[in-house]
Amino acid sequence: MKKRIFLFLSFFLVSVMAEAVGATECEDPEQLTFSIIPTEETIQELAIYKPVIDYLSKQTGKKIEFYMPTSYSTVVEAMVNKWVDVAVLGPYSYVIAHKKDPNIVVFATYAKRPGHIVEEGPAYKAVLITQKDSGLTTIASLKGKTVALTDPDSTSGSLLPRGVFSEDVLNGAPLESHFRKVVYSGGHDLSIMSVYEGKADAAFVATHRFDNVIDRGMVKKEDFNYIWWSATVPQDPFAYRMSLCPELREKIRQTFLTLHQVPETKPWLDNLKSKEFVPMTDADYDVIRIWRKVKQNAKK
Repeated sequence: MKKRIFLFLSFFLVSVMAEAVGATECEDPEQLTFSIIPTEETIQELAIYKPVIDYLSKQTGKKIEFYMPTSYSTVVEAMVNKWVDVAVLGPYSYVIAHKKDPNIVVFATYAKRPGHIVEEGPAYKAVLITQKDSGLTTIASLKGKTVALTDPDSTSGSLLPRGVFSEDVLNGAPLESHFRKVVYSGGHDLSIMSVYEGKADAAFVATHRFDNVIDRGMVKKEDFNYIWWSATVPQDPFAYRMSLCPELREKIRQTFLTLHQVPETKPWLDNLKSKEFVPMTDADYDVIRIWRKVKQNAKK
């Protein structure tokens, strides 16, 4: 009897120790899956993403598979469920992802060149726009009007309007208390064009996304009124799963930090209106967490 108990305990301890060792082992997969949040530039970016993917594959020695998402939240869930290893997230969707799984951590972002309304550096702003000839030039004039947001998990197209704008401008009241109708367009370009075409009276959009629409010749800077600007927002985070082996994570990080040195990836950086990537840490996005609390505390 004692022998049986001893054997059972020995087997149990070996099993527990094996599980503990397994739990601490890092991941070194033969293939990495990469994804990006869907934006108005996604299709355009995909056409010139190949040199970046090729460079990432060369630097890591891994085959790279691209995962095409349908929304911000699908990228988050894909990372949380370990279907995606490396991803470009929005600042707000990154905070959501990191809260769901602390092993999802930012490692870099891109620094913008100065543009039409975007400032130089690894940051941007949210801006409230109206059509130039609409007569809507103040926040008061938008009372009872229609405003377009982008995606519920968007920073400039949801978090800032429903959080910071609501708190600072509407005294904590929800957007619906000021605007007759609040709609989600599905993209910054769609929000911009809905204002330009008179389908929405106003829209909250990101300055760097607005610049992209101007660059594509769809609108001009002079076509709009700029009614409200947010504080600066840290640029879109590039994140990986910390369960990947440290050596592999460093190779991924260095891939993006050295992109500006690779001639083949210049068209991609030019498309981003970026000169280079810069290191980022999770703490750089604490401002988003503060704004998220403001949104959660806003009156409903």
